[in-house]
Amino acid sequence: MHMTEKVMTVNCPTCKKAVEWKPESVHRPFCSDRCRLIDLGEWASESHRIAGEPAMDELSSDLLEQLPRG
Repeated sequence: MHMTEKVMTVNCPTCKKAVEWKPESVHRPFCSDRCRLIDLGEWASESHRIAGEPAMDELSSDLLEQLPRG
């Protein structure tokens, strides 16, 4: 009797297409490089955000920028 391994599938976060979760699926959890880049662009433009207070406020950020770089 040969046992078959069940492959888990997830939905692509961008287009919702089913993606097999296996090493050959190089863009997982995305279905393609295109969907991965769309998601990255949404994070970069701040369309996606993680809920909660910022880890660093603007004053702290301004102070860090004033530190000498070496």
